[in-house]
Amino acid sequence: MKRRLALLACITASAAAIASAGPAAASNKAPDYEELAGGLVSPLHVAAGSGKAVLVSQDFAGKLTRINRDRSTEDVDTGTPMGWEIAGSDTRGSTTYFLESVGAGQGDPAGLHGYLKSVDSKGDVDTIANFADYERRHNPDGDQHYGFGDDVSAQCLANWPSFPPATYTGIVDSHPYALAVRDNTAYVADAGMNAVLKVNLKNGDIDTVAVLPPRPAVIPAGLRIPTDMQGNTAEVPACVVGHEYAFEPVPTDVGIRPDGMLYVTSLPGGPEGPELGARGAIFKINPWNGDTDVWAEDLLSPTGLAVADNGDVYVASLFGGEILKFTCDADRSRFLAVNMPADVDIKGNTLYATIDALGDPAQPPAGKVIKADLR
Repeated sequence: MKRRLALLACITASAAAIASAGPAAASNKAPDYEELAGGLVSPLHVAAGSGKAVLVSQDFAGKLTRINRDRSTEDVDTGTPMGWEIAGSDTRGSTTYFLESVGAGQGDPAGLHGYLKSVDSKGDVDTIANFADYERRHNPDGDQHYGFGDDVSAQCLANWPSFPPATYTGIVDSHPYALAVRDNTAYVADAGMNAVLKVNLKNGDIDTVAVLPPRPAVIPAGLRIPTDMQGNTAEVPACVVGHEYAFEPVPTDVGIRPDGMLYVTSLPGGPEGPELGARGAIFKINPWNGDTDVWAEDLLSPTGLAVADNGDVYVASLFGGEILKFTCDADRSRFLAVNMPADVDIKGNTLYATIDALGDPAQPPAGKVIKADLR
């Protein structure tokens, strides 16, 4: 729910909010793209599979779909229960790894379920790791302080909306959302834990690589914040104006550099409206010691990331309507202008992306997977 509220905040932002991010520097290249598949429901994740196949997660429909080289599609039999979400996936050899979950953000720790699973070429499905149990035992961000600091009085905060809380520490919540596999390790961005985890694929052991730091923002006058999933908002009380609120970061993807370092995209955990601007970020994380630094910021809803063989980083800006390219020193340019890109992946010189990822529920599904040449 937390992540979807963050997306809701982006959706309700006005056109001025997008303009406030500032246009990316124009690229000399305006690549064309080809559509591989259409008519998809919430295609929030894409992964280059084995051979010429491409995997796309129709997240809210709970489907992992394979797009074959002839552009036919078939749903992978993952055994995922109805009503559950399938998120990120990755393929190594003939084995596909994927994330599934239910109950994220519902306020009931006992109702959380989230797993890393695998399916082999024979269709056998195995459970590798249980993230909900790990969260209930460890709650990696449980000592992180979110909300206002001591400079705001309790009397003032009595008028603060009930959501998000005025001040709190990390709650028990898990939403395994994005996945990257290298050798015998799977790195997972968990949008409920606000953390990046690593899983030993041989024995299923889970460890916390890093907890993302809070994303503080100075509260401006007139700011309205979402209070539920129905699009309702409330204006912040005047007494908090000018004070910092530490929002929860919401990790949305993880990518592995050629040297083994990690990049992680993150939503800011709060509004990206005209008052606060674009506050998404990319973190660089050392997976051996957990050191975490902001590598790029002032991004509008970065929800997907991929690292090319030469170290360039490509990022889907969902509500920015573009796929951005970053050089190794974080210089950015626009690679491709597309509608609602949710995720990207790279194989060789080909970039795969999902676009039109969120549509009107009253209309037929219109999500797409596309590919573009990086050369």
